[in-house]
Amino acid sequence: MFNLDQKYESYVRNGDKKLRIDGEEHRVRGYGFTDNGKEIDGYYLTTDNHTLFYNKNEQFLRMEALKKVAQEVA
Repeated sequence: MFNLDQKYESYVRNGDKKLRIDGEEHRVRGYGFTDNGKEIDGYYLTTDNHTLFYNKNEQFLRMEALKKVAQEVA
């Protein structure tokens, strides 16, 4: 397994460094490992609008839109 901090920490600390996906730039807000209940099976990156999932071989699996949190202010 590789070190996520070594690879993505600079994206989180430096707001100017962005991930390019399909020609669009995305700011990385967080990252972490995923598991299947028994072992680590990959990792994720959270951007402003999406969560990107990768396997242990760093192959892209899927992208899920983040749900917007909206609440009325009384």
